[in-house]
Amino acid sequence: MGILSQLLILHLLWAALVICQYEDYDFEDEYGGEPDHQLPYYFNPNTQVEAPRFPFPAECAKECFCPPAFPLSMYCDHRKLKTIPNIPSHVQQLYLQNNNIEAVPAGPFTNVTFIREINLSYNKIKFHMIDHGVFSKLSNLVQLHLQHNDLEEFPFPLPSSLERLLLGFNKISQLPAKALEGLPNMTTLDLCNNLLDDSVFKENPFSNMKNLMQLNLCNNKLQTMPPDLPPSLRHLSLENNSISQIPENYFQRLPQIIALRMSYNNLQNIPENTFNLPNILELNLGHNKLKQVFYIPRSLQHLYIEGNEIENINVTVMCPTLDPLNIKQLTYIRVDQNKLTSPISTYAFFCFPLIRTIYYGEQNVTVSRPTQLRTPVFRRFLTPEEFQEAEDNQETLNQETEEDHEAEDSYFHPYYH
Repeated sequence: MGILSQLLILHLLWAALVICQYEDYDFEDEYGGEPDHQLPYYFNPNTQVEAPRFPFPAECAKECFCPPAFPLSMYCDHRKLKTIPNIPSHVQQLYLQNNNIEAVPAGPFTNVTFIREINLSYNKIKFHMIDHGVFSKLSNLVQLHLQHNDLEEFPFPLPSSLERLLLGFNKISQLPAKALEGLPNMTTLDLCNNLLDDSVFKENPFSNMKNLMQLNLCNNKLQTMPPDLPPSLRHLSLENNSISQIPENYFQRLPQIIALRMSYNNLQNIPENTFNLPNILELNLGHNKLKQVFYIPRSLQHLYIEGNEIENINVTVMCPTLDPLNIKQLTYIRVDQNKLTSPISTYAFFCFPLIRTIYYGEQNVTVSRPTQLRTPVFRRFLTPEEFQEAEDNQETLNQETEEDHEAEDSYFHPYYH
């Protein structure tokens, strides 16, 4: 047999061997994922990452609790403490609320360089019992709770890192301009339930707070709107004051306003287009002395005008023109405790097609029997006959309940974070 014949036979045998090894393989089987003999994965730590600055378990003041799951937090609340305990240097969140603390000395904060949040609310702290500069030295502090204390003055100086300052329910009557200087990162300032009057605005204390987003001035002694507020403002709370008017074009400088609360004031008239704001979602003017409604901007979703002296709701004033390309977003109106004797016109559903609740409640009118106000629900694409039948049919009336009202009333929390 020649050499070529021998090579040909060897080649055929090799080919048959290769083909036979796939004879029992099922090519329809899907890939099963990870291989059966996967090599173990080893993590090589980065030697440049800084090691923890504190031992584990972390050091903790004997009066407090430091949960292992949150080694950077120290809980000293609700313990009847009269003084601030020693604070380990690694602590970033310190909770001292609901105690009997009267003073804030510098000592416990001497070596605290990484702290970001301090809660001293619900204590008995007075301004003159706070060591000067105790807070300003905390260069990483972003949130400070001092509400429900006995502060007579604003607790300055403060660190430039501060973002949220809560001072509600104190006795603060003065607000020096220098008190708010050097706070470029402040986003939330709560001064509700203090003794502030219009004199605090003489030095325009808020004008330099370029990043302020929420300002709470409710339950004070204000008679005028605060001037020169920063255009960054989104949430403004002025409830329970004595404000009687809103200057014309006041809100032109505040285009970012999302929520405005001015209930329980003395407002009587609203200038035309006062609330023509592009981003506003909630407007609360309940319990004032309004006699007429006003223009409703496209973005507004929740409107509260209860407890006023409105006798008739003119939908044409609220919505002068119809624009199918820019549908108004209003979904909820509260109009109880006014002087309405007739329901809102069904025309409202042309202007506000997304509306789902009109809360009438009780009206302050003298009648022989209680008047139950309802606005028929307008349904598009009905024939005139069907629409008239729907108006006459009690089952098609809008079903409003107290539960709906309570749910809507909590739409905007007073403390936005």
